Amino acid sequence: MVRRIGDSRIAADLGVPASTARGWLTHERPVVSLDVLDRETQELQAEVVLLRRRLSKLRALLRFVVTLLHLSGLDLERRRLDEGEKNLLVRAVDRGREHASLASLLRCLRMSPSRYHAWRRRRKKCELADQSSCPKSSPEQLTFDEVQAIGDLVTSTDYRHVPTGRLAVLAQRLGRVHASATTWYRLVRKFRWRRPRVRVHPPKPKIGLRTDRPDAAWHVDIG
Repeated sequence: MVRRIGDSRIAADLGVPASTARGWLTHERPVVSLDVLDRETQELQAEVVLLRRRLSKLRALLRFVVTLLHLSGLDLERRRLDEGEKNLLVRAVDRGREHASLASLLRCLRMSPSRYHAWRRRRKKCELADQSSCPKSSPEQLTFDEVQAIGDLVTSTDYRHVPTGRLAVLAQRLGRVHASATTWYRLVRKFRWRRPRVRVHPPKPKIGLRTDRPDAAWHVDIG
């Protein structure tokens, strides 16, 4: 099995000295061992080793792809997809469910389960926009542009001094977004927006009163 696979670490894991295992690869000599394994068992063990190698490579590639997706900032919650892209993504998720759970697949895609199931239930005669539910059943639902406008106002440095509740009222007066303060707080928690904070720290005095002996200087506060 060591000669067939070409890896001496297999024998080292079973207690065989490393020099002996390397000798099996370099010298074409018959190996003397106990005849306890038949040919079928050896072939199965060799196949298990090859499958383990392939599985480790696939795990490394999967970690790399997931990390790359997270670093690229891909977020399907705030990206609009056309009908072809949505159908392609649903088919890919359906094929992946044969080998992984639906929750893990959607977690990698950063996609909500309600949105995925809404795409699957969508009828061909109902041309929906890329929203989480049908606009006819939820006419008060915010559009993508309104959600993006809320995010821009929350993270803007020009309105960092305005509380979130008052910012919702200001956005209504400006005519940009008409949504309640509760909706603003919910979106801030959902997308984890951070309000900008600017703190000014005055420089601390480094030169003070210096004395070289007791009772050299006295200080009195008069109020």
